[in-house]
Amino acid sequence: MSRQLRRGVPALLLVLACLAGCTPTTGSGEPHSGSAAPTGAEAKDVRQPRAHAAFDYQLGGPYRPASDVRVVSRDRTAKPADGRYNICYVNAFQTQPGEQALRWWQRKHPDLLLREGGPDGDLVIDEDWDEPLLDISTGARRAALADVVGRWIDGCADAGFDAVEPDNLDSYQRSQGLLDADDATAFARLLAERAHRKGLAIAQKNTTDLLGAHTRIGFDFAVTEECGRYGECEEFARAYDDRVFDIEYRAADFAAACRTWGSSLALVLRDRDVRPKGESGHVHRHC
Repeated sequence: MSRQLRRGVPALLLVLACLAGCTPTTGSGEPHSGSAAPTGAEAKDVRQPRAHAAFDYQLGGPYRPASDVRVVSRDRTAKPADGRYNICYVNAFQTQPGEQALRWWQRKHPDLLLREGGPDGDLVIDEDWDEPLLDISTGARRAALADVVGRWIDGCADAGFDAVEPDNLDSYQRSQGLLDADDATAFARLLAERAHRKGLAIAQKNTTDLLGAHTRIGFDFAVTEECGRYGECEEFARAYDDRVFDIEYRAADFAAACRTWGSSLALVLRDRDVRPKGESGHVHRHC
């Protein structure tokens, strides 16, 4: 949800996600000490999603997918959908919004929050969504954060998900120059290793600037927002052999993307708040 979508998640989901991230419980994917990172060779053992499979993006709340939907993405606090390929959403490069989430990080891992001008400086915040950035600027901090986020990834695997979707890969672009693409690449590589160790595929979320590093990182497929609107579908399709799951939020963009890419990519039209089925304003349509 690096673009508009993440800002539209209903308050209830944000509260649930915060509670899941602020109150560690055994088996829920919350932070605690973890095992060593795996080798990249294990990537060949993960189950890949099928290209052009009908797709639903359910971050605003889970609901029964349509009968023809084969791939579903849900927040890590939700259960996987029965009989589908399930992608687990994790906010991996920034904190969840809200004071409760921030207090958890400040109490447990204050040194892993990105700050201006040293440890006593102001937090660097994604102002649009009030999400402090995580500090991936050094190897030691990346390793510590990989343990925290890695336990959420473990929780996705334990819950029965097939893949993980780590969001905000592009946080370095909002870091006031304190982070760079190399930092993001190195941290993403740790997350890919963790996911593969647990038997999960891992998706690149947006960020065409890092497409050239996708093999080195270990990404298996892509989840994109509005690749049709922004003219990015071809780049992702070429990099991932059409294993691209794209969400469009405007009907005109969706229709145009379907005309060009509907026979090869998985395209879905969703409302910006990704509301559950039955809630006013819910939109779900695929090519």
